[in-house]
Amino acid sequence: MKRLFLFFLLTLAGFIVILTCIVSCANMGAGPDGGPYDETPPRIVGMTAPSQVASGATTKGKKHKRTKFQMMFSELVQLENANENVIVSPPQLEQPNIVVSGKKITVELLDSLKPNTTYTVDFADAIKDNNEGNPLGHFTYIFSTGEKTDTMEMSGYVLNAEDLEPMAGVLVGLYPIDENILSGKEKVEDDSVTIPNAPKNDLEDLITGPAEQWLVDTLFTTTPFDRVARTDASGYFSIKGVAEGKKYHIYALKDGDADFHFSQKSEAIAFSKDILTPSAFGDTRYDTLWVDSTRYDSIRVIPFTHYLPDDIVLLAFQEANQPRTLLKAERNDFENFKTYFTAPSEQIPTIEPLNFDATDAFIEQRNVGNDTIIYWLKDSLLMKQDTLDFVYHFMAWNDSLQQHVSTTDTLSLTSRVSWQKRLDQKRKDDEKWEKQVEKRHKKGDFAHDERPIEYIKMTASVNNTLAPNENITLTFAEPIDSIDLSMVHLELIVDSTATESDFLLDTVPNNILARRIYAEWRPEQKYCLTIDSAAIHNIYGLCNSEFKKEFSIESLENYGTLFITLNGLEKAYAPFVDRNNSSDPYDHALVQLLDRSGKPMYSVYAKDHRAEFYYLRAGEYYLRCIVDRNENGKWDPGAWENRMPAEDVFYSDQTYNVRAGWDDNQEWDVSAIARNLQKPSSLVKQKKTSKSKSSAHERNIKRLEDRAKGASGQTSSSSKNSLGKMF
Repeated sequence: MKRLFLFFLLTLAGFIVILTCIVSCANMGAGPDGGPYDETPPRIVGMTAPSQVASGATTKGKKHKRTKFQMMFSELVQLENANENVIVSPPQLEQPNIVVSGKKITVELLDSLKPNTTYTVDFADAIKDNNEGNPLGHFTYIFSTGEKTDTMEMSGYVLNAEDLEPMAGVLVGLYPIDENILSGKEKVEDDSVTIPNAPKNDLEDLITGPAEQWLVDTLFTTTPFDRVARTDASGYFSIKGVAEGKKYHIYALKDGDADFHFSQKSEAIAFSKDILTPSAFGDTRYDTLWVDSTRYDSIRVIPFTHYLPDDIVLLAFQEANQPRTLLKAERNDFENFKTYFTAPSEQIPTIEPLNFDATDAFIEQRNVGNDTIIYWLKDSLLMKQDTLDFVYHFMAWNDSLQQHVSTTDTLSLTSRVSWQKRLDQKRKDDEKWEKQVEKRHKKGDFAHDERPIEYIKMTASVNNTLAPNENITLTFAEPIDSIDLSMVHLELIVDSTATESDFLLDTVPNNILARRIYAEWRPEQKYCLTIDSAAIHNIYGLCNSEFKKEFSIESLENYGTLFITLNGLEKAYAPFVDRNNSSDPYDHALVQLLDRSGKPMYSVYAKDHRAEFYYLRAGEYYLRCIVDRNENGKWDPGAWENRMPAEDVFYSDQTYNVRAGWDDNQEWDVSAIARNLQKPSSLVKQKKTSKSKSSAHERNIKRLEDRAKGASGQTSSSSKNSLGKMF
């Protein structure tokens, strides 16, 4: 009996233990979860005194020991992408040696230091703790090789001049202005410099002061920056260690060869003729401490030093005259061969044949910049020739002369498949067709005795409906030789009665493989486009099959209208470009309506400060304005040689909702807000942060929310269901 009672007690105890374990596992929110994530960033607990770091400076012709300093932290740290995030100013031509070891970071500057100079080692927010990745914050180590340490700062943004996209990883540098020029003691005269729209005789009068000196300054192309910083993901930069009382010119550079000055045509650049003078004043900011995502704990008032200027905006561009080389040449098809270049050129390449006659031998299909060219062979004998040898004459970049020069290259292009193989394949296809016909005849099917005719491949840009302001584009696979207009018909259909309607068939600019049909469409009317068989022939003798398409013109009630009145353009327009030209910038304002992806849908030139957009489908749109100086219908970059900036571009920071059947009148002041704030965030492709991992604070908020859900009884209910299934 005692044994039975003891067995019962042991069984009951085991059951209770198992039940407790199951309940604990099912209700995970009730158990320990390791505590909150660490939100505290690492703290600096010790560092090499700045006064001890300047041992690398050269004094009295003697070079002292290498420059080295250390920083100790309160916990284990990591340094994220040191080569990209850490920058030394004045710039070091030799990359500094940075070593992270546990709680210590050691920095060794390998270049010799300049005397009486303030040095900054900017870590940005690259220093983080090793566990949760909490950043230390923007940290800069500053020391001086002289008795004075310069502590002023300048900050701003670098944007892509074409689309105002923030540019990350761009160097922004300063050059001090010669004090002799500022005091008027020196006058620069240089007949070799070219100033836009300025007569040569007026150069002496123009190049007299610091702003004009910028026009002939060669520091940007010969000398590393005096002070330098690098932009972050939002295009923001902050140049530290700037001398108080000095005046500077500022530049931006996408440095391709790490020499800290403009030395390659492929490097993106930005410049400004403005003279910058650093200043500072005492200021305060407010810091909000949050309990969670919706509740805040307190607001602290934090005093700080506000450095100016802090609103610099540099618009970077890559010059149009880019180094051009022949990238490749290929012949994938018998009908054509192609050449590709790395950059555009106004000059058209020429062919000097070596083993064929080039007289009327091919048709050239060139894009706008002549950097992709397709040569369509017209001669059938030439198509049968497997290898084409010729001398190719084109413009290419010469590194020693630093300009484009006429270049020749001998090319030998062989088709991937020989003409004989092509004939063999055609013979096999014919034999296969004959066997299929034989099989159908045996089954009594005599309906498809003739082999299908090969027709021109053609598409038409028309569906069942067409907008009142659209036209029909015909696109072909090969160049067209002739079109018989008497066999092309456009009919207006009213009450089942077709009436001939006038139209114009014309070529499409920069596209030899297309034709466009223009007509005055009547809204809410039905049309029929008919192209008779054999109306169109291509250069290879193929013709079209019959084409017939009925479509309707949409009602005007399905479209809205948007009228934009421009203001403020004269405030932002660069006046030094048109120094002797009174041209009104509004006369060159090309206003573009963009879709939700930022792609231009419609472009119109403003007239009397007004841009008008008709036949717009209902939806959300954005606006961009280009000051199109040469009125070529597109944005153009600037040039350093004559200090020509890129064409001005402005974005409206708001969206425009077009409603069907409505006319909307809006005013747009292009200079109302700074250029770095204009582009709508939904159109910005370069996001302000590249962090894919949520911060420790965000994860703690998520943890608290999850625990709150568990405490509400949801987890207990699931635990009960789990127990019910098991027992």
